[in-house]
Amino acid sequence: MKYQPLVSIIMNCYNGEEYLDESLKSIINQSYQNWELIFWDNLSTDNSKKIFEKYKDERFKYFRAQEHSVLYQARNLAIQKTNGDVIAFLDTDDVWLSAKLEKQIPLFSDPEVGLVYGNCWLLNESNIFKKRKIFSKKKLPIGTTTKALLEDYKVGLLTIMIRKNFIENIKNVFNVNYDLLADFDFVIRFSFKFKFNCIQEPIAIYRKHNKQLQRKLFSNQIDQLEKWFLDNLEILNSYSTDNLKNIKNKIQYMKILKLINQRKYLKSFFEIIKYPLGIKKLKLIVIFIVPDFILQYYRDYT
Repeated sequence: MKYQPLVSIIMNCYNGEEYLDESLKSIINQSYQNWELIFWDNLSTDNSKKIFEKYKDERFKYFRAQEHSVLYQARNLAIQKTNGDVIAFLDTDDVWLSAKLEKQIPLFSDPEVGLVYGNCWLLNESNIFKKRKIFSKKKLPIGTTTKALLEDYKVGLLTIMIRKNFIENIKNVFNVNYDLLADFDFVIRFSFKFKFNCIQEPIAIYRKHNKQLQRKLFSNQIDQLEKWFLDNLEILNSYSTDNLKNIKNKIQYMKILKLINQRKYLKSFFEIIKYPLGIKKLKLIVIFIVPDFILQYYRDYT
């Protein structure tokens, strides 16, 4: 008999009307049908609720927050409403491909697997060069993944599925002290204890746009990543020095992007010179040289 657990899909919404209908349709169109949608309305003031109410499906479950909270606290509250054996996430501006759940569920037949993720497409409709590209061209890691994830983190929240009984004893799954990278923090910590599996081909579409929280608060994201690094240094030291170097380089890369955005060109030039050789350095040089109006939708801040 096939393993067909109930999947609890969490969709956190705060004024997400622009792309909401498309996201909801991508859930309805899943080939795997044993799911429930936990729609957490974080006190939206737009037409999000009206759009949601168009769908007369008993699997669609609406919850309205008593008070507005930061995104990852809202995710924690939504998790408490789930009834499924597996938890998945989809935001109001992203979509799933129709076979997403059907492809991932069989990977949970291994009882040691706690998290299943997958590749995805990055969609930027405003990009004048290439509107869609694949998230990871490299093979994504499976099994014991911590070291590989520290070297090159390629896990999109919209692809993640978690075995619920592996997180039942965790009061707050996401640490709200890292409200701009709490999924990264969770995935790394979860990888310390549990095996991961993965669908290598794209199973979802992540939409990149300027309204996203990470883009609006890019400077805060750098500060949080530095704080995360220092807070977890003792654990990270148990891994190779190369892993620590990769995280430090990522923080420095983001700082240089910030300097360029602030038009502090002289300082950014000297920081680029000091940055280690590699593809990231080449990207920084291109971003530094090419006019901003061309690159405003091209830059990858992650």
